[in-house]
Amino acid sequence: MTTRALIHMNRTAGRGDIVDIRTTIAHAMETGYRRGSDGAMQARNIIRRFECRYDGVLVFAADLHPAIAANPFIAFSTVATASGVLSFSWRGDQGFAHTESVTLTVT
Repeated sequence: MTTRALIHMNRTAGRGDIVDIRTTIAHAMETGYRRGSDGAMQARNIIRRFECRYDGVLVFAADLHPAIAANPFIAFSTVATASGVLSFSWRGDQGFAHTESVTLTVT
């Protein structure tokens, strides 16, 4: 399965404005609690950590656990302080890592 992340946020904001951010990522998730067709337990494969950095400074992070949805939706906000790059990263089991970036222009 190809990983596909969606990030919804305003790309421009006034200094001091609150910027609402919504993210979701398509990921083949497996809790590790189900048995496969051969009867063996399937290996866990979940996203374990989400982080958002604003010009390198961590502004939001979440540790995720096996009860997380198959395509995690995460919503949060930050304050627009200066024009810069918001970097979003998802890390998980079996070496999974995905990063996306969005430029925010502050007027």
